Amino acid sequence: HTTMVNGLGVLGWGVGGIEAEAAMLGQPISMLIPQVVGCRLTGQLPEGSTATDLILTLVKMLRAHGVVGKFVEFFGDGLDHLPLADRATIANMAPEYGATCGIFPIDVETLRYLALSGRTPATIALVEAYAREQGLFRESGAPMVHPDIQYSDVLALDLGTVQPSLAGPQRPQDRIPLRDAKATFRKALHPTSTDDDRQQAPEMNSATIIHEGNSHTIEDGAVIIAAITSCTNTSNPEVMIGAGLLAKKAVNKGLTTKPWVKTSLAPGSLVVTDYLRAAGLLPHLEALGFHVVGYGCTTCIGNSGPLPPAVAEGIRTGNLAACSVLSGNRNFEGRIHADAKMNFLASPPLVVAYALAGTMDIDLYNEPLGVDGDGSPVFLRDIWPSRREILDAIATHVTTDLFTSSYRNAFLGDKRWQAISAPATEQFSWDESSTYIRHPPYFQGMRQEPDDLEPIRGARVLALLGDSVTTDHISPAGNIKSDSPAGQYLREHGVEPDDFNSYGSRRGNHEVMMRGTFANIRLRNRLVPGTEGGWSVHGPTGEQMPIYDAAMRYQAEKTPLIVIAGKEYGSGSSRDWAAKGTRLLGVRAVLAESFERIHRSNLVGMGILPLQFMEEQSADALRLTGFEVYDLDEPISGAREITITVTPPQGTPWQFTARIRIDTPKEWEYYRHSGILPYVLRELAGKKSEG
Repeated sequence: HTTMVNGLGVLGWGVGGIEAEAAMLGQPISMLIPQVVGCRLTGQLPEGSTATDLILTLVKMLRAHGVVGKFVEFFGDGLDHLPLADRATIANMAPEYGATCGIFPIDVETLRYLALSGRTPATIALVEAYAREQGLFRESGAPMVHPDIQYSDVLALDLGTVQPSLAGPQRPQDRIPLRDAKATFRKALHPTSTDDDRQQAPEMNSATIIHEGNSHTIEDGAVIIAAITSCTNTSNPEVMIGAGLLAKKAVNKGLTTKPWVKTSLAPGSLVVTDYLRAAGLLPHLEALGFHVVGYGCTTCIGNSGPLPPAVAEGIRTGNLAACSVLSGNRNFEGRIHADAKMNFLASPPLVVAYALAGTMDIDLYNEPLGVDGDGSPVFLRDIWPSRREILDAIATHVTTDLFTSSYRNAFLGDKRWQAISAPATEQFSWDESSTYIRHPPYFQGMRQEPDDLEPIRGARVLALLGDSVTTDHISPAGNIKSDSPAGQYLREHGVEPDDFNSYGSRRGNHEVMMRGTFANIRLRNRLVPGTEGGWSVHGPTGEQMPIYDAAMRYQAEKTPLIVIAGKEYGSGSSRDWAAKGTRLLGVRAVLAESFERIHRSNLVGMGILPLQFMEEQSADALRLTGFEVYDLDEPISGAREITITVTPPQGTPWQFTARIRIDTPKEWEYYRHSGILPYVLRELAGKKSEG
């Protein structure tokens, strides 16, 4: 991931896919100069705590402070005890704590990594000389920031206070100390119960399943997915070796994973598999079901595949609150699997531990994971590897040769990649029969020069949403349900459900993607209270229907649409389809209490007006029901505010003011041209016409 390079002291951050597409066509990306928040790290991680625990602690701390749109720069003598892999872990989760990037200085740890990963001595010497000459090199033991550096704010964290942790059950910033995980699960399961009630065994839904010829009873809290999944944590040797050592000790004690747990291992790189194999740990992970399934985004993005039919049926018939535990970045509602109501982020060793336990309703400090061959209880502390064991294994088995051998010819691909035939034409040949890639409609009817910006009149609300609506709620991801609008479209085009694949694999087909927009199974549209999923109401008739069907009805009636939401609208993955699908549904404006950085820019990039409630205002404060008619004044280029007139179904029209979240003159040009890409194509057309 781009953000990982910040762990090396290389400045880089992600942009929206729409901005990236425009940059490929020669359009520069504009941005405001960011504030920079300093984060002083002191001390070192205690025995038993991992880099995953550290980053979950930082995500909660930085989210609470508020670093959206800002850089975070880490400094302090704690860096002397923070290896490059841990720094990359922290840098890679910048989107989760909301920052544009989280950057570390260049120091001896950077040089050590360059040597380990096979860079030449000349390259390493050049990096060090350049960084020192530029005043960018951090000397070991430097406790304070350079006196010439001024931060917008400074935060501090003592690494010695970091505890074993999880995050969940819905957001990466909701950190849970491991010792409180059982109580947190029970609170999420029965939110109205008192703490005293939760101390007792709560009433659990259960189901009996027959799996591989054996009968099992599963209950609320059953861990149905345990995934050591790609990127942030699976590129970190300490947590990966730690997971392997824990698996080895578990196997030696005679422990096995519970049969209803779907396990998987998706290493961050080929090197990870090599050093796990060299250390003799891969067979023990495989003995517990953690076989290598691939090296790309797997469970963390929803590509977990189907559950065993008996498990899936048991969850549905028993109405179970089943859980997933994964070492990924994100655990938003509906993201991991449709049958997992709660999702918890954890370090790779803890993923293995929960696969052994098979439930979230367990106190891993005081309750055993199982019994050994003698019938004696085995606790997590009995199989948790020491830091010394982990570091010794890394020193012996994570070597330079693994990097150079794995990546010497990696860019060439394997024989299957090389055998793919590619057309030699300069333009793509659209296949009208394809259900994977279709010609998108964004540029149909484009004018060479736009008219003046038009007001939005007679708009209806397609969705009235709450806080923390992520791009997972907005943009389709994971498996395509057979009875969804996207599934119906594919069946109508001759695709069998077994061949539906995922939304991600079909993101070149706008017909599929727009049908999946706002179709998340956990979306709660307040226009349809008490329901979950992609449902809306057609305002004029009061008829309840899927959001896609409602949008198409409004388009036929030439009615513009708006979306109203709460705080942190568009957090999570930087999915361009969260904006593209929104535009194709006919949404002209989004009114929210606050936006995540990339999604806001993607909305502008698709010609959608991002509006923010003024201070102390919200849909609730203004008593908006979503069934009103909305008239928005003409957005004048460069304006910071806009007047919105609200007409209730029965009542007198009234007005309020919202802030326009278009931040730069270039963004105003994009919006005026209905988005970045139409603007760029007009620019290119103009240059071509000039010869």
